[in-house]
Amino acid sequence: MSDSERRITRRDFMRGVGLGALAAAAGLEASAQGEGARKARVVLIRDESAVDSESRVNAEVVQRMLDQGVAKLLGANEAAAAWKELVKPTDRVGIKTNVWRPLRTPPEVEQAIKKGMMSAGVSAGKIAIDDRGARRTLANCTALINVRPLRTHHWAGIGGCLKNMIMFVPRPVEYHHDSCADLGAMWKLPGIKGKVKLNVLVVLTPQFHGRGPHNFDPRYVWPYKGLLLSQDPVAVDAVGVKLLQVKRRLYFGEERGPSTSTSPTRNTGSAWPT
Repeated sequence: MSDSERRITRRDFMRGVGLGALAAAAGLEASAQGEGARKARVVLIRDESAVDSESRVNAEVVQRMLDQGVAKLLGANEAAAAWKELVKPTDRVGIKTNVWRPLRTPPEVEQAIKKGMMSAGVSAGKIAIDDRGARRTLANCTALINVRPLRTHHWAGIGGCLKNMIMFVPRPVEYHHDSCADLGAMWKLPGIKGKVKLNVLVVLTPQFHGRGPHNFDPRYVWPYKGLLLSQDPVAVDAVGVKLLQVKRRLYFGEERGPSTSTSPTRNTGSAWPT
């Protein structure tokens, strides 16, 4: 399959998303809503120079993308004003990242978010970045920024923003049963509820296909060079799901899932990547 055949165009993506998202100028905005639910805005920002041919992330470009995305998401004229809508100088801010080794949140994205927080008046000493230790280091924060790369997940379907908060629970593996059906319950925990001000789903180099809970295959990682932003984790993940589906159909000519969907039981002691 040629590179041109594997490339997702804006038209391909919107055809795959269907009625769940609406295209608009300046990147992509999606209005995701369930029956009787409020609308949630999702903004996609892409830049061809965000990632080079060696998969190196351009920090300056990522900062610009993030600032543009936040401003667009909140309807602000400039990034500084948008960041100030998210956090106050008095906040203790936790940046919940993801450090799964094969496809971690790029440090450049983490630092871009930190700079955004500082532009809103939050001092560097009041900003923490963590993943595996989030339950200990971030639970007492007054504001949270949720950021992780998009990838397939053996049981949940995708590793997205909704699932990224799993390290706030004592035993994350207990949320993997039944295709991770209970993930939403985590968001009612005191350390999380009402604190997440922004969800950033990193689609710079997402993984669109995999087999098994630990699987990483560079053949199924592609330079999409984008960031998805929303204040609603379900909405941003919904757009992420559609993005992966469209890519799989273009790549394989059909939709493909994992080789098995068997989930772990509630009482297993095994540890799995998030």
